[in-house]
Amino acid sequence: MKILMLTPYLPFPPSSGGQIRSYNLIKHLSKKHEITLFCYIRRKEEERYLPELKKYCKKVKVFVRRKAWNPLNVLLAGLTQYPFLVCIYLSNAFKKAVTEELAGAPYDLIHAETFYVMTNIPKTNTPILLVEQTIEYLVYKHYVEGLKNVFLKWLLSIDVAKLRFWETYYWKKADEVVAVSAADKDEMLKLAPQLKVDLVPNGVNLDFFSVKKNWSDANPRILFVANFKWLQNIEAARLLLDEVFPRVHAKFQRAKVWVVGQFVPDTIKKYRSKDVIIEPLQESDQEGIKKAYYDSSVFVSPLRGPGGTRLKHFGAMAAKLPLITTTVGAEGLGAKDGKEIIIRDDPEGISDAVLKVLSDEKYSKKIAENARALVEEKYSWYKMGQLLDEIYEKTGTFRNNS
Repeated sequence: MKILMLTPYLPFPPSSGGQIRSYNLIKHLSKKHEITLFCYIRRKEEERYLPELKKYCKKVKVFVRRKAWNPLNVLLAGLTQYPFLVCIYLSNAFKKAVTEELAGAPYDLIHAETFYVMTNIPKTNTPILLVEQTIEYLVYKHYVEGLKNVFLKWLLSIDVAKLRFWETYYWKKADEVVAVSAADKDEMLKLAPQLKVDLVPNGVNLDFFSVKKNWSDANPRILFVANFKWLQNIEAARLLLDEVFPRVHAKFQRAKVWVVGQFVPDTIKKYRSKDVIIEPLQESDQEGIKKAYYDSSVFVSPLRGPGGTRLKHFGAMAAKLPLITTTVGAEGLGAKDGKEIIIRDDPEGISDAVLKVLSDEKYSKKIAENARALVEEKYSWYKMGQLLDEIYEKTGTFRNNS
């Protein structure tokens, strides 16, 4: 099939969850399908990564995205019906290029990665598959509910309402929708009961990680890896540093906490101390990520923000690094508490679980080995590619046969 894929980012280097997902799926899908990729970049320097994507795509065309806090985006969000997130990706140049591409060559399917790129798809008879990596309005609703400034909370609540409306609107406009977790699928069906929703979870590159073989550390490291462009990750890191680690350190003073990732903000860097290691990485530093997983004793991810499945969690499971997370953080993993991962929702429960992992090598080994077996069985990118390929075939013939 001929696929026109639209993404809100360049799917390389694989530093954020979306980039990891798109890059790996493109690699597998290109073996069977001809893919043309149109995507946004944030900086012209990103064009140096195009050769890697051209190995798998017939054509790649990029468009420089406006910075999020560009005055034009603020103005558009205030004067139009669109929410702020959608306004960031409104682009006459992108839409014109998509229109010309569809007019010039017949495509079997348009694959839109995230609903907010769909404003750039013209009216077309080509079937549209929309993949939602997370339900965005829930993410922003969670953030707004935590604000203390009453006026700002009211103002942003309007934007959340607009986000919910347009997100639902584009789900209905697509011929088929894909969610990455059962929780996201259920939420979609609450808002749009007639929606056709398939499930393609995130996956993991099983060959990438160096697998741990020892779960006993005299000087253990508690790891949190994240891309800090996302609000949920900043919130989780602060919870780990403010409430979880102090409890652990009071009882296990040799333990250190290690926060690793891209775009680490100053609000996280300020926690640096002899027991708190903050290590910012470049987007392309995959070896740094691999080393962090291998050199740590336990992965602690106290996520509270909703949406999607977390590839960093699959990474821990693939590396045989015991994972402790919340009920929200466990969504989409298909893992059971006490078998493949440990699920706790309050700081005291999380810290107690960390102490258990650090003090019981046999227990840690059991959790880690069960987790690796689970991702080997169910979550390789090859298997995720097969699932998406089946949906391509179904969606690509749907409108033509209807």
